[in-house]
Amino acid sequence: MSIYLGIELGSTRIKAVAIDDKHTPVSSGDYTWASSYENNIWTYDIGEAWTGLKQALRGISDRESVTAMGISAMMHGYLAFDKDWNLLVPFRTWQNTITAQAAAELTESFGFNIPQRWSIAHLYQAILNGEEHVPQIAHITTLAGYIHYMLTGVNAVGVGEASGMFPIDSTALDYDREMMVKFEEKVAPLGLPWKLADVLPKVLSAGEEAGTLTEEGAALLDHLLVPGIPFAPAEGDAGTGMTATNAVAPRTGNVSAGTSIFSMVVLEQSLKKTYEEIDMVTTPTGKPVAMVHCNNCTNDSNAWVSVLKETAQLFGAEPGIGELYTKLYEKSLEGAPDCGGVMVCNYMAGEGVTHLDAGRPLVVRRPDSQFTLANFLRSILYSTMATLKLGMEILEAENVAIDSLTGHGGLFKTPVVGQKYMAAACKAPVTVMETAGEGGPYGMALLAAYLVKKAEDETLEDYLNEHVFAGVSGSTLEPDAEDVAGFEAYMQQYRGLLKVEQTAVEAI
Repeated sequence: MSIYLGIELGSTRIKAVAIDDKHTPVSSGDYTWASSYENNIWTYDIGEAWTGLKQALRGISDRESVTAMGISAMMHGYLAFDKDWNLLVPFRTWQNTITAQAAAELTESFGFNIPQRWSIAHLYQAILNGEEHVPQIAHITTLAGYIHYMLTGVNAVGVGEASGMFPIDSTALDYDREMMVKFEEKVAPLGLPWKLADVLPKVLSAGEEAGTLTEEGAALLDHLLVPGIPFAPAEGDAGTGMTATNAVAPRTGNVSAGTSIFSMVVLEQSLKKTYEEIDMVTTPTGKPVAMVHCNNCTNDSNAWVSVLKETAQLFGAEPGIGELYTKLYEKSLEGAPDCGGVMVCNYMAGEGVTHLDAGRPLVVRRPDSQFTLANFLRSILYSTMATLKLGMEILEAENVAIDSLTGHGGLFKTPVVGQKYMAAACKAPVTVMETAGEGGPYGMALLAAYLVKKAEDETLEDYLNEHVFAGVSGSTLEPDAEDVAGFEAYMQQYRGLLKVEQTAVEAI
């Protein structure tokens, strides 16, 4: 039996998923980790990444049967290395909102939106700051790109991952050369000892060979895998999410909802304008994608669930965490469609879509609000997707056609609830497949299978449609008119709540 392995270093878990020849998950393993806030930087310990990788791999059965594999991770951020691949500064993650000047200048120069979390924004901000490590840079990559290099010796990333580092020319399936020239012109007076084209990883498309597991790479994994395994190009969690939900063709989209939340809509044509709230990235095969990325999703709601669990424990109850989430999510369905005037802002970190550089979680209500448990829980869940909705409204105004949205990630694990609210927020049918809980690592495993199983000239879209998702069961919910109206009413108040959030950030 052949096994195809996907590994994803996500924001809260490092997870490995193995699938068989029928693309069915057969085993998995994971490791929980968390970012830390050190010296005003959100970061992860790179050493812990290797600990987590090995722990996740130990959950995979029949490892000797792995036929192909791939590495995925949270997109964006900044990992800078010298010529010997020594890390120059701690990993700067996507959560950071410390590159506002760089992002604004590059957006203006390129005529293309450069979000704060993109690798090029972090690099240019380091240049503007005059950081002493900049002249030593030999390599810039992402977390997935770094792990892939260490395991294979190949310094390359998939085109979808690359599109979160620097703008991509979808025709050439490579970095946009005109924008590269503009960048070099901006930094030329500084006399840097390197060129951007030389420090970025090579760009590969899904289905291209991206190296094999080396002896040195196998040793880093405590020889849990045998050398020689072919690797698919490293992808970001956006690309694996699109793959896992069969949302890689035009007019399809997906919403990934976990620690962060983002939507990906594959476009038929370019947007008419440049929007700070919309990232232009690509599918794993280079098709243009409009991405609405929000830093904050379930961290605040998870904290409330933890508090409510403590409350139950005061009375001697010991609810299982899965049961607790299910009960609370289902209770929210009893709430008013507009949450009865109860408002929640879930910002634990800054939020680029709403132009806030830091977060202060808030619960706000008017004296005449209906402060019930159901309304409170519904507002908490609305808050996980309210900022995403602001971005999706831009796509609606651009007349972007969306035939289907597929939801995946922790927010959708409880049946119906998150799906129902997301359909109302996005005004589109939302489908959740049985594999939704597997998310990104499942998508990476599919890309690994595509690498070795595809027919000649078979596109990723055709491969997924014909071999993976044909006959796959799932549930689809259409937007409910009452929910849509309720969410719209909630958003009218939410826009005012953001002014309170801005004041809280400044005052506290």
